[in-house]
Amino acid sequence: MHWSKTLIPTLKEDPADAEVISHKLLVRAGYVRQVSRGVYDYLPLGLRVIRNVETIVREEMNRAGAQELLMPIASPAELWQESGRWERYGKELLRFKDRHERDFCLGPTHEEIVTDLVRRTVRSYRELPMNLYQIQTKFRDEVRPRFGLMRGREFIMKDAYSFHADVADCKREYDNMYQTYKRIFTRSGLSFRPVEADTGAIGGSQSHEFQVLAESGEDAIVSCNTCEYAANIEKAELKAGAPNETNQASHGMEKVATPGKKTVPEVAEFLKLPARQFIKTLVYKTDAGELVAALVRGDHEINELKLRSALNCREVTLADEASVAQATGVVPGFIGPIGLRLHTVADLSVQGMKSAVTGANEADAHFIKVDQARDFTPALFADLRLVVAGDSCARCTTGKLETHRGIEVGQVFYLGTKYSESMHATYLDAEGRERPFEMGCYGIGVSRMVAAAIEQNHDENGIIWPVAIAPFQVLVLPINFKDEKLRAAAEKLYGDLQQCGVDVLLDDRDERPGVKFKDADLIGIPFRVTIGAKGLDKGVIELRTRRDGKTDEIPVAEAAGRIQALIAGSS
Repeated sequence: MHWSKTLIPTLKEDPADAEVISHKLLVRAGYVRQVSRGVYDYLPLGLRVIRNVETIVREEMNRAGAQELLMPIASPAELWQESGRWERYGKELLRFKDRHERDFCLGPTHEEIVTDLVRRTVRSYRELPMNLYQIQTKFRDEVRPRFGLMRGREFIMKDAYSFHADVADCKREYDNMYQTYKRIFTRSGLSFRPVEADTGAIGGSQSHEFQVLAESGEDAIVSCNTCEYAANIEKAELKAGAPNETNQASHGMEKVATPGKKTVPEVAEFLKLPARQFIKTLVYKTDAGELVAALVRGDHEINELKLRSALNCREVTLADEASVAQATGVVPGFIGPIGLRLHTVADLSVQGMKSAVTGANEADAHFIKVDQARDFTPALFADLRLVVAGDSCARCTTGKLETHRGIEVGQVFYLGTKYSESMHATYLDAEGRERPFEMGCYGIGVSRMVAAAIEQNHDENGIIWPVAIAPFQVLVLPINFKDEKLRAAAEKLYGDLQQCGVDVLLDDRDERPGVKFKDADLIGIPFRVTIGAKGLDKGVIELRTRRDGKTDEIPVAEAAGRIQALIAGSS
């Protein structure tokens, strides 16, 4: 393609509403333009990157034995009502009525649609297993769309759904998709980690997220510095039976005045004691409306996912101050476990604590010299806290956990019979009995991958695309396109590279060299060939690698072959 014939509206300044580098560069480099909050036009360069990602995804999914189809973006409400998600999914589900006043939604995901399809078409175990996937536009009505393509309302996604006759085969396909995803993200040139994750709104009993490592990532993840264990911080486990480092036993607790000091940092400073010597009491409300006290060491934080699991409930939320005061007679900040008339659970770090500090269940007072075993006994001790850097790995004997930021670009789920049972999707087994399908679900955020690639691959001058997903592999840049000799050499190299199967963009604009060089770095094409008069007189052109800035002079006659080999070695 010729630059002058392509829509590449580059900008000198960052867009005012852009918070992360991928959003800034996608707009500045002319890849996308916003239509409304969280909804974007993909311009020619942006669409080329999307298509390159889709090609990798499609090739690897086909290689793994999945079949591509295309389902509608609009879903009838009755299917979501069957699964129970019409009420549960929340306001992110964009609902609307058609002209006949029938309820529909724009699909944020397609479990209901595909389950309905399979229950109407697959009857026998002989037709299983089956893995169906699509690459399609989704819509989630995010309350606060932000970060450009990283958290939009409308986005492009690959979603796949597998159907099986038994658990073992479903888990085999889960592993197949896990390995497929590793190949997809590796081929795309991304540095990533698969991490254990919560199943969230999709449901099921097992899940892994694929996180692209980047400081701008929304997700906190942990990984072991010795073994391969990695998890989303909300899912990360702590080693069972880890010793609790405590102070010496005390002779009896004492009540002390702490006027106006509510938070652990405030009381710690007032009493001149470390936060780790405190027992923090937080009151939560379950989905059943019960108030529950959760205890954690003062320098730790409650993991609400773990708390939910320990309480065997679907949701937990921090109780409001009025509810807490009505139930306990004291406002939050002075609540403690001693004499508290609430169902109480405690993190393992609290077990056996000595000389601890807790709220005294009266205003402006705390207990000191509290010994857990002597002074209070929770209903349950469990792993309830968020892990922190330096915690021991739960999966090996010597590893320590490290923290990272990540951008989720894919997730695999073992669903089991969550949807097939609720939607009565069954097959006939070898004995002629009806059984619900075992199901798996596997998603990749195609458009999010584009943003994640930039978050991981950029410098102060612009984007640095991995070769496999770049909009073009080579940019041919003649210093002065009006010069007949330079123009002829540029067009000749452009044609030779195209014949070699190289995706090439020719900068044929009548612009100053400095403008062309800045735009070249901004749009991030992996290799730039500069054709100048002095070099051409010597029979050479300049080849520059965008990633490291390395520049070489290569003979004009060998240029196409050398560049083709360089690209092949970089893919």
